[in-house]
Amino acid sequence: QLQLVESGGGLVQPGGSLRLSCAASRYVFITYTMGWYRQAPGKQRDVVATITTFNNTNYADSVKGRFTISRDNAENTIYLQVNDLKPADTAVYYCNTYPSRLDWGQGTQVTVSS
Repeated sequence: QLQLVESGGGLVQPGGSLRLSCAASRYVFITYTMGWYRQAPGKQRDVVATITTFNNTNYADSVKGRFTISRDNAENTIYLQVNDLKPADTAVYYCNTYPSRLDWGQGTQVTVSS
């Protein structure tokens, strides 16, 4: 079953950091470029970072230099290290293939507030 399970979100103050995790099936992990997406209230879901099976990465301009996507091949997991968080980063964060092919998981809420 091709499930995606996100975790690691929370409430942080501006300037704080979190590490988000996404567990995927082995097939998905070794076959597809993976991405982290986010959806803020009232807005569409947008991709913020992608990583290919060759570990080539790409970032949205709004997160470049603050977010880092990585993958652990042994654990079939992708990560998103989010640093220097801003209130504008508040959103539900999801992972999926890029472009998205799978059913969306439940996501993980990131709230940045003082």
